[in-house]
Amino acid sequence: MIDQQQLIEKISQYAGTITLYSKKATKLFRHALVDTITNTVSVQSDGKIFVATGDIPAMWLRDSTFQVLPYLHLAKEIPEIQTFLHGVIQQQLTYIHHDPYANAFNKDTNGAHFSEDQSNIPISDLVWERKFEIDSLCAPLYLAFLLYEKTGYKAHLTADFWQVVDQILDVFITEQHHERSPYYFQRTNCPSSDTLPNGGYGAPVQYTGMVWSGFRPSDDACVYGYFIPGNLFIVSVLKQLLTILPESYTEMQRKMTVLLAEIQKGVQEFGEMTVEGEIVYAYEVDGYGNQLFMDDANVPSLLSLPFLQFCNIDEPLYLSTRNQALSTNNPFYYKGKYLAGIGSPHTPENYVWPIALAMEGLTSQNVSEIKAKIDLICATDAGTNQCHEGVFVDDPTQYTREWFSWSNMTFCQLVFHYLANNKSE
Repeated sequence: MIDQQQLIEKISQYAGTITLYSKKATKLFRHALVDTITNTVSVQSDGKIFVATGDIPAMWLRDSTFQVLPYLHLAKEIPEIQTFLHGVIQQQLTYIHHDPYANAFNKDTNGAHFSEDQSNIPISDLVWERKFEIDSLCAPLYLAFLLYEKTGYKAHLTADFWQVVDQILDVFITEQHHERSPYYFQRTNCPSSDTLPNGGYGAPVQYTGMVWSGFRPSDDACVYGYFIPGNLFIVSVLKQLLTILPESYTEMQRKMTVLLAEIQKGVQEFGEMTVEGEIVYAYEVDGYGNQLFMDDANVPSLLSLPFLQFCNIDEPLYLSTRNQALSTNNPFYYKGKYLAGIGSPHTPENYVWPIALAMEGLTSQNVSEIKAKIDLICATDAGTNQCHEGVFVDDPTQYTREWFSWSNMTFCQLVFHYLANNKSE
């Protein structure tokens, strides 16, 4: 079990050794790096690590992954980081085993959730929200693989870990045929984006080989049930896991291999479209011919595909998709007096997300471009020393969410990326 106070002190000391090219960038980085470990993390009595998203007292499987992922950069200097990340993964796997269709969980069985929510099973007192999002199941596996890949640590890759992986695979296989799935989700007295149509089952889909998702990583409902960035995240994670899967797990290997092939075939047949003469990945499709092109700041996104290790940054289909995502052909690309970038239907029109600005830099190896994104995020924090959710393009003093740990830590990830690419710093 980690000593949280000792780890805070070590991370704070480490942060103090990083001096960037400007006082503002240095200050924001140092604050953000220490803020998450200090104010969102709770060490449970069993050694598992609860990570609150920030201003909401619940733990999202996806958010928590990207909140702690940058700490991998400190693992060489601070070996306790490995135990810390192991504890986060253990907590995530416990939640998934409890309910693989839920996206966010309470610290304990306190029953905090939307009381009017209805689903195919009673919503547990441990569950904050039961919105099925395929990226929620991918993110902890991505973290688990990177912990091993970057450090060689493998104490978390136990039989229990592989049991949860198998549970996740079974859910994905079930949701390849959503019409047979028992899952539904309905919320009353809410925006349409917070619930699923068609009696809670979502808009009709036809089999494609891809995995159905009720909601996007923004927690907004999918318009069409096959969310392409999420399916490509599954592809990335399955390829990673196949390289470390013990040889004795032959049936799991078969499941992974078949699922991987079916998703890839489905994306190739249904998940590509043409925008302004360029072949790009769609954002969502339904298998009936309906396709939606857009991109959302929340990860996984089309913009983030190289960051998720799905493809290289110079892959032609990615480059054409990126080009269109960072244009007005993406209805959630906004440009104003101070900011230009990707926002989200989850926040008001003309609000750009620092997470998306950081992701532009994280999917580039051009040092000038990376530095420009750092500077832009620093210049639009409204003097709060926090990276917000969305920032109004014409007035950075107007923003959503005072405290959003995922945004802070994606900024830290960007700084580490800058340091890795700029050897003079």
